[in-house]
Amino acid sequence: MKLITKSAKLANVLYDIRGPIMDAAKQMEEEGQKLIKLNLGNLAVFGFDAPEEVQQDMIRNLPASAGYSDSKGIFAARKAVMHETQRQGIKGVTLDDIYLGNGASELISMATNALLDNGDELLLPSPDYPLWTASTSLAGGTPVHYLCDEANGWMPRLDDIRAKITPKTKGIVVINPNNPTGVLYSDELLRGIIDIAREHGLVILADEVYDKVLYDGVKHTAIASLSTDVLTLTFNSLSKSYRSCGYRAGWLVVSGPKKQAQDYIEGLNMLANMKLCSNVPGQWAIQTALGGYQSINDLTGEGGRLRRQRDLAYELITAIPGVSCVKPSAALYMFPRLDPQVYPITDDRQFFLELLKETKVMLVQGTGFNWAAPDHFRIVFLPHEEDLREAIGRIAKFLESRRKSMQPASVPVAESLLK
Repeated sequence: MKLITKSAKLANVLYDIRGPIMDAAKQMEEEGQKLIKLNLGNLAVFGFDAPEEVQQDMIRNLPASAGYSDSKGIFAARKAVMHETQRQGIKGVTLDDIYLGNGASELISMATNALLDNGDELLLPSPDYPLWTASTSLAGGTPVHYLCDEANGWMPRLDDIRAKITPKTKGIVVINPNNPTGVLYSDELLRGIIDIAREHGLVILADEVYDKVLYDGVKHTAIASLSTDVLTLTFNSLSKSYRSCGYRAGWLVVSGPKKQAQDYIEGLNMLANMKLCSNVPGQWAIQTALGGYQSINDLTGEGGRLRRQRDLAYELITAIPGVSCVKPSAALYMFPRLDPQVYPITDDRQFFLELLKETKVMLVQGTGFNWAAPDHFRIVFLPHEEDLREAIGRIAKFLESRRKSMQPASVPVAESLLK
């Protein structure tokens, strides 16, 4: 029989957050092994529940949720998003500028499909949330990664962004707060990105899903609030701030000079109509979530569970010889570095597959986030503190064994660490 093969468009698609290591983990679980998963920001499985009033509003509105909604979403939810943009200082947003989707992920795919022709380029951060690179490739575009500088707190390098702009560049993706590094960008940096976009006529695509998951009193600024003359698409959802990943309730807001973008907006409308509508029960949760008590602040503030777990994970992971990390000020992740002099890794996927099999702790390697060197990994600090201690303790023992095995026989480990 003739073989049926996957589309060539998938050749450059990478999503290792749910990739080969996940496949190995599933097999281990089927064999009865118990794993500690530090790979996925799925809050519910770690006991983070959606706010009760959000759950109740969905339940009450289920009888009204059996039919399709407007392709852009129900009125009450879009109005709540519009009010949220006003709170953020984003000017000129109307109901027609708001699209609801099955999470931000669906809307990212919709926006890139509407924007990119074959061969068009989209500037993306490295490291990135890999859905952006995958969606760019599937839309026929070419992902071009600009460098985020670890030595400067993982801030994007404006000179590298400028250097990578070509006549084919259509836009700049900004992930702030950032996944996987957990850092928050300054207003000065955001204005620098806006200046570049303005100079070259580029669209800004702003992934701000973690805008309320903030620590240590930091404040998030919506990049769309800093300009009115640069077309900006802002993506957000209930998934993280409201612990509602499974509700699949996200939104896209178009702001800036919309008259010049009418043809593109027509493309967004066409794609929105083609998907008919997003999950209606999830849409009913949006108004209550945005307008209700912001319980995320209890989790991220002093003494809150997320803040305690972030502090513990950072303390434990940076205590391991040869491991360093920029402390996250936002989101649910950190992106530690393995010193290549101490851990000379050539294949980080294989390395973390071995770690999974030996320790039963699941992580995602740095190259899974389009980071070029095999010297980083992402940690999700959602498990309870005792589970974090256990997991990072196992990681520390694994790395200790690798330090010993990777050192030349004639060079003591202690001496090598000083080099």
